[in-house]
Amino acid sequence: MMAELSRIVLAKGREKALMNRHPWIYSGAVARVIGDAVPGDMVDVVDAGGAWWARGYYNPNSKIRVRVLTWEQGQAIDRAFLRQQLAASIARRERMVSGDTNAYRLVYAESDGLPGLIVDRYADWVVLQSLTMGMDGLKQEIAEMLMEMLSPRGIYERSDADIRPQEGLGPVVGVLAGEIPPERIEVHENGLRFYVDILNGHKTGFYLDQRMSRETVGSYCAGGDVLNVFAYTGGFSVYAARAGAAHISHLDSSANALDLAAENMVLNGFEPGERLEGDAFKLLRTLRDQNKRYDVVVLDPPKFAFSKAQVQSATRGYKDINMSAMHLLKPGGILATFSCSGAVDALLFQKVVFGAGIDSGRELRVLQELRQGPDHPVFLPFPQGAYLKGLLCLVE
Repeated sequence: MMAELSRIVLAKGREKALMNRHPWIYSGAVARVIGDAVPGDMVDVVDAGGAWWARGYYNPNSKIRVRVLTWEQGQAIDRAFLRQQLAASIARRERMVSGDTNAYRLVYAESDGLPGLIVDRYADWVVLQSLTMGMDGLKQEIAEMLMEMLSPRGIYERSDADIRPQEGLGPVVGVLAGEIPPERIEVHENGLRFYVDILNGHKTGFYLDQRMSRETVGSYCAGGDVLNVFAYTGGFSVYAARAGAAHISHLDSSANALDLAAENMVLNGFEPGERLEGDAFKLLRTLRDQNKRYDVVVLDPPKFAFSKAQVQSATRGYKDINMSAMHLLKPGGILATFSCSGAVDALLFQKVVFGAGIDSGRELRVLQELRQGPDHPVFLPFPQGAYLKGLLCLVE
């Protein structure tokens, strides 16, 4: 028989979010705690009248006090439950990912009913990212189950994301199960080949969320001069080359990323492309002063806003780089511009790009809105899952 869990009592009238199946309970919604729950413990959530609403894990050090795992009363959060959630997530991807792709997200945290857990597959390897205190207590058991279910060569942990300090956690990196991964793993994506560094690369090694956008943007690159800004390891560049781009330039501040971008171009039988190493903000202005012009510019920057307090400075940054990109585009050129800052919503991002167009004296028409791929599904009660937004614009 399972021991009685501590209870989180909500303030009066604060159960509406749970009624709508939103999986977060913020500190301001909590009236009191009954019991001796410590960070990471499973707790039951009840309203001011004592009625049961949900079960999840607790962290008094976080603004998000509880992350819900189930709305089913009496549901034990045990090995059988975790295995069922993992199996459901994996089964969803079987319908979402084509056969010529072996690098994709297997578990997307709240959107797959496992808050704080990211699991990515890279060919014969799995990368696990634990973002929260509660998930940290479950990750070893989850890794063991993933070994049984997927039979990968190894599971590598990349729990070094920026959110962990907000949970009272430090970075953790290393092998969770199986073998130590090599420095380079070759993966296939939509028939293209890429080397990925899961040991040291951004996020879990590759921007898996941009798979569909890479293909879409590539279709506009035939015969053109392409500038890939914040190029990282050249994802957009390789797709542009496959589409028949005449000339491709990769711009990034990381020498190692640019090395890998060139390797990925050559791996697919293309010329390595032009290398532009340095700060994107400065280099874009330098290119403008040199009267460089391009048919396609891709802007895929890292996160500029890590919280609501940073939104204003982030929007200034987005406006700056978009204005610079517009100055570099030939009339009738294509701008593919993105933001992965969850705190900057799609409407605000569109307003920023609109403002950049006005200030640069260019007319923009949105050809397509771009989003994360279907292996990063958005659970509708949880709009925070839709963090990636992009605009494919005709610039005249």
